[in-house]
Amino acid sequence: MTSEADPLTLVLVGPMAAGKTSIGRRVARRLRVPFIDTDKRIVAEHGPIPAIFAEHGEAHFRVLERAAVAAALDGGGVISLGGGAVTDAGTRELLRQHPVVFLTVSADSVADRIRGGNRPLLAGDDPLENWKRIFDERRAWYDEVAGKTFDTSRRPMQKIADEIVAWRREQR
Repeated sequence: MTSEADPLTLVLVGPMAAGKTSIGRRVARRLRVPFIDTDKRIVAEHGPIPAIFAEHGEAHFRVLERAAVAAALDGGGVISLGGGAVTDAGTRELLRQHPVVFLTVSADSVADRIRGGNRPLLAGDDPLENWKRIFDERRAWYDEVAGKTFDTSRRPMQKIADEIVAWRREQR
């Protein structure tokens, strides 16, 4: 998939609160490469994501997100994408040339993780129901871009990270 001259790259996709950041940091440390969270890059360049959604809408956010993903892929490292990045066809196309891991999680396990968060798409009376609906809408796209899937529901993050590192090393 990549030549020795290319930077080592691994992309993590999955629903909100699947553990992309927590696991991604561990994987990056083990692989000795940078960890990039595309949502954090967007915030640094354009301000808080809830404000971008409120002021410009989701479509504008997805354009900013695609640019952040492209820049991260150019630099290499372990790259954590926002949960909705895969909804954009252009972003999915960018991912086709890279090893992608889909981190999945059960609704039961995610309930505590999303409580009290500031996620614009989960706003409303029942954040868990919103999470389930969004995950169901996006699941096929996660499957489409991913080379491997790991469930983060009930397993230690370090164990999952170790398995991802082993899988990524096989991809060289």
